[in-house]
Amino acid sequence: MEKAKEILTTGEVARICRVAPRTVSKWVDTGQLRGYRIPGSRDRRIPLQQLIRFMKAHGMPLDAIETGQTRILVVDREPDLTDLIQQSLSQAGQYEVRVADSVLEAGAVLEQFKPHVLLVDVDLPGIEGRTIARFLAGHSELAGTYLIAMSASLTPMDRQTLLQQGFHSTLAKPFDLRQLTEAIENVLGMLV
Repeated sequence: MEKAKEILTTGEVARICRVAPRTVSKWVDTGQLRGYRIPGSRDRRIPLQQLIRFMKAHGMPLDAIETGQTRILVVDREPDLTDLIQQSLSQAGQYEVRVADSVLEAGAVLEQFKPHVLLVDVDLPGIEGRTIARFLAGHSELAGTYLIAMSASLTPMDRQTLLQQGFHSTLAKPFDLRQLTEAIENVLGMLV
C-alpha cells in the first residue's frame, strides 16, 4: 500500500467521509474540522491527522483512509463480465471490487462493504432504479454511494429515466475498460 497523503482536498475528505464537499467546507469553516484555506482561493486543505481525529471523535470508520482505495460493488449475473471487471479494476490498484449476482446478495454486501460506487445491471430481475436510489438515500451510511446503471438495452429514454431516478451515470453493454473507468472517475469527480 502506498503512503497516505498528508494534506487532503475537500473532495478527497468528502469521498472518505461519504459526504458532499460543501459539508466538509462547513466543517472547516465552523472549526469542527481543523484545516485551512489556500491564500487567494476558496479551496481548503485538511491535514490527515486532523481528519483522523475528527473521524474518531464522530465514530466514523477509518477504512477509506487505511486502504486509500475506492470501493466498488458490481451487481450482475454474468460471471465472465464480473470477473473481468473485478480483475481489471483490482489490478489498477486504486479500486477494491466486490461482486454480487442478485439483489438479495447485493443488499447484504452493501451494508457491510459500503461502496463508493454501485455498478448495477438494471436488467436483472428485481432491480428497479427508483427503489435502489431510494434505498441508498434512506440509509445515511450509504447516501453518498454513486450509482452507475449497466444495460444491454439502454435507450436514450431509459438513460434519462435512470438519471431522473437518482443514478449518476449509465453504461451500455458491451463497454470496454476505458469506458468503465471513465464512468467511475466521472461520478467520483462530482465531489470536486
